[in-house]
Parts: sequence; C-alpha cells; structure tokens
Amino acid sequence: MKKLIILPFILLFALAGLFSFGKRYQTIDDRFVLYKINPANQNLQFFWKDDKGQIFKSIANLKSWLAQNHRELLFAMNAGMYKEDNTPKGLFIQNQETVTALDTLSGPGNFYMKPNGVFYIATNNIPYITPTEQFKNSGHIKFATQSGPMLVINGNIHPAFKEGSANLNIRNGVGILPDNSIVFIMSKKEINFYDFAGYFKSIGCKNALYLDGLVSRTYLPEQKWIQTDGNFAVILVVIKNP
Repeated sequence: MKKLIILPFILLFALAGLFSFGKRYQTIDDRFVLYKINPANQNLQFFWKDDKGQIFKSIANLKSWLAQNHRELLFAMNAGMYKEDNTPKGLFIQNQETVTALDTLSGPGNFYMKPNGVFYIATNNIPYITPTEQFKNSGHIKFATQSGPMLVINGNIHPAFKEGSANLNIRNGVGILPDNSIVFIMSKKEINFYDFAGYFKSIGCKNALYLDGLVSRTYLPEQKWIQTDGNFAVILVVIKNP
C-alpha cells in the first residue's frame, strides 16, 4: 500500500524535473549567440568615448583601452543605432548624465518603427525596457540607450512583424527575463524580425528591444565567439569584477 502512495509523488517530482529541464533547454538554440547576466552582481556598463574624448568605434579599441586600465572584458555588443559621425541616435545616458536626448520624432527606417523603445539600468541595478512614449527620466537612471523597433511588448510580438517575412538580416537585441536578469542575443545567420522576436518571447521575455542589424558584432570568448571589429557609437560591455 505504501508503494502505491509513494509512486504518485515520484512521478510528480520526475515530471517537475522534466519541466524544469525543458525551461532551461529552450534557451539553447544554435541560431543565436546568447549571454545572460544578473545586473545586480555583474559589472555592466555602456561606453561611447574614452577619457580623452575619442569615440571607441570598435570593440577592439574599447577592449584595448580597458586592458590599459587593468580591466578585463568578458562581453561586448554594439548597443543601438547612430549617426554618420558615430553620435548615438536617440537617448544615451552614461553614469546618470544625459549625453544625447530622447528622440520622439517619426521617420523612415528601423529606429522609427513605432513603438521603438529604451533599454535602461536604474541606479539600483534593476533593468527596464519600455516603449519610447512611456519613458520618463526619473533622475535615477545609470545607463540608457534608445533604439527601435521594440521586439516584444508586454509579452506580445511587435504587431508590424510578419511571420515568414523575407526581410532577413543579422540582428542583435536585448530582453528582460522575469527574474530581472538581462539577456543579450545576436543571430549567427540572417533572420527576420518575427522569428527574432519570437525567440525572445519563447524564453520568457515580456519586453525586448532591437539594437541593430547587419553591422552588429558580439564579443563573447567564453562561447568562442570573438568579433572585435566594428564602427559603432554606444557599446555595452560586461567587465570582470575586481
């Protein structure tokens, strides 16, 4: 009789384990480079210029400058769009200072595919992604970058994206997971917006933001993905803690 009572509990734990494994496994997809961080205890920063006012432009330049300052680069990715002179397009906040202003205009191109949005880190290290029209600068924002379009909005794929679209490109973006960890993703091959956004949604992101495409680069040596070239404005990095 005891065996009959214990058996359902064994089955319940087994099913729970399979479900848990499934949730972990769904983040693994050979189509993407994926890097997940906890901003509460990992050193995430946004860079544009060095201490002499020179624009870094490439991941290689930033990596070299960090090394000169005795800091080790663990991860880097270009973070948003930019003008011809490598000025950030739209909002850029660095160390609570607004470097370039929020862009609420309309126009052509991915940046202006509404809703576009802002990815930012508050001074308490909580990350947010919000549509541009809902963004408010509380004065307690450590880092921010604006881009567009939003990929996932309150758990829904951007309404302008079409399943099966032939608009294929290398793409990179950022999403927030339910535990407030951040996930950075770049496609290894060309992908359309719908499928790219769908992947963020499948791993649990309620909100995700497109950063850029075609020119995008990611430096992630722990996954043997090393791209250090580029000609960017803002570059986000994770630096090894002292």
